[in-house]
Amino acid sequence: MTLEFKKTNFHPVIQLPENYEIYDFSAGYDAERRRGSQFGVGKYNEKRLGMYEHELFSGNRNIHMGIDIAAPVGTEIYAFAAGRVYLFDYHPAQGDYGYTLVTEHEIESQRFYALFGHLSKQSIEQKVRGQGFDRGDVIAWVGNESENGGWNPHLHFQLSLIAPETADLPGVVNEQNRARALEIYPDPRIILGPVYT
Repeated sequence: MTLEFKKTNFHPVIQLPENYEIYDFSAGYDAERRRGSQFGVGKYNEKRLGMYEHELFSGNRNIHMGIDIAAPVGTEIYAFAAGRVYLFDYHPAQGDYGYTLVTEHEIESQRFYALFGHLSKQSIEQKVRGQGFDRGDVIAWVGNESENGGWNPHLHFQLSLIAPETADLPGVVNEQNRARALEIYPDPRIILGPVYT
């Protein structure tokens, strides 16, 4: 199964400025190569060498299954379409997601799930399973390093065709699992549009 939307106009998940950076993490993270913009986009299905050294990423997991959107702490995150709260949790380990929200959607007769990772604590306060929201509603905020797993402030946005059992998805996979992961976790640009080419 794949996702394909012919009639739906999605709301931006984060309002990006006109000029934002497109990251290339294929050689790892290098702060010196960044232009200094507070906004940027990290790619889907990118093999990121040397970036995932925490114990959490054993098994040579380094292929990214979501899209990262860098933004300042507290930046509003919007619902791309109507849906409901499916799961939420806190993953405090260094290198993990920190506060995480999973939403459920049925659009054009297709059911799927979206994970929002590296959020602020405020993002899951007052959340209730099954709680509905509309397109364009603020549903979360970008978290800081002390609450988002120790990462630079950004949103990890990932889609799943399979309902997760917990508020977690493998944000990176190894080469052996890549083909299957690409089937389960489709390219978020289906929702986000051409944020990079």
